[in-house]
Parts: sequence; C-alpha cells; structure tokens
Amino acid sequence: MTGLESDTEMLRTAREALAGEPAGIRERVRLIEGNGQDTGVHFLPGSFDVVLCHGVLMYVQAPDAMVAGLARMLAPGGLLSLLVRNADALAMRAGTAGDWDAALAAFDTDHYTNRLGVSVRADRLDALTATLAGIAAPLHAWYGVRVFTDNVGNDAALPAAAELERVLAAEDRAGRTDPYRRVAALLHLCGVRG
Repeated sequence: MTGLESDTEMLRTAREALAGEPAGIRERVRLIEGNGQDTGVHFLPGSFDVVLCHGVLMYVQAPDAMVAGLARMLAPGGLLSLLVRNADALAMRAGTAGDWDAALAAFDTDHYTNRLGVSVRADRLDALTATLAGIAAPLHAWYGVRVFTDNVGNDAALPAAAELERVLAAEDRAGRTDPYRRVAALLHLCGVRG
C-alpha cells in the first residue's frame, strides 16, 4: 500500500501509527509526502490496480485535474474509488437538524462548512460521472454513504452490537437503493479504467 499525503502533521501521525504495527505490515506500507494534484511527479502511469481518494476532493477547488491524475495511475481494469460530499444533498443535514435557514441556503450552493469549521466544496454525481467518462475510467457503480446517520456526532458512543448491526444494514440498503442514496451525505463512486 502506498499513501500520499501533503499535510506534514497528518503524515507524521500516520508514520507514528505505522511504527507501532508488526514488521510484516510496516514492510508493505510506503508513505510519501506529496500533493495528489501532482501524481505524475511521484508515480508512473498504470502503477496501481486500485486508487482510493476518500474525503479529499472537497478540499480541491477544481477537482477534474486531480481526478484525471489519479486515473492516470491506474493499470488497465484498475479501480478508482472516490468518496465525496454530495452537493445535491447539502440541505439534508441542516434540514434534519431543524436549521431551516441553513437548509434553504444550501439549495443554492456547492460549498459548506465541515465539522472542522473549514469552508469546503461538494461534488455532484452527474458532474463526476461525466469527469470519469472523460478520463477513460467510467463510472462502474456508486453508493450513498451516511443516509440516516449524518447527524450523529463523531464523539457519539457506538450502540450495542445488535443495534449497530441494524444501523449498518439500514445504511447499506439505503446506500444501494434509489431514491435514498441520492440524498446521502456522501457519495462513493467507483470508476474502472478501460
């Protein structure tokens, strides 16, 4: 596994965590400091069978070039996995929390303030589908993520095992089923390199 990270603090944290792992795991992981927008600097075309970009595109103002660079690293038949904030459902979090002013404002934008207090950008399914088709990694499958649980805080305790199993089953089913997946907080898109 190869990880590419531009934030020095995140990279330090990852290296510290990796240092505590058994040698067999440490030997299989390579961490590189670099920007995902400059994949050509770090990797040859076709270097990977799977490329994951989860929770990153929201911090990139013009993501098409980055997505193209990620797809460039894929071997033929390789999978590009993107996890992005769903711009078509930005009003859902505020609306289900009863913040009607924020819900109404969210209909007219693709920007929002995340839980870290950072103003970031969200993506639309149709736009990313077109981008993936244009870079020879067309959309193979997509899922909604956090359909029912988006308003659960990061510090909330996990429910008991039986309850957690039901929550995960409901999220899994909703994330694969229209119309529910279309209003999920996040979208998981899988493009396959031709």
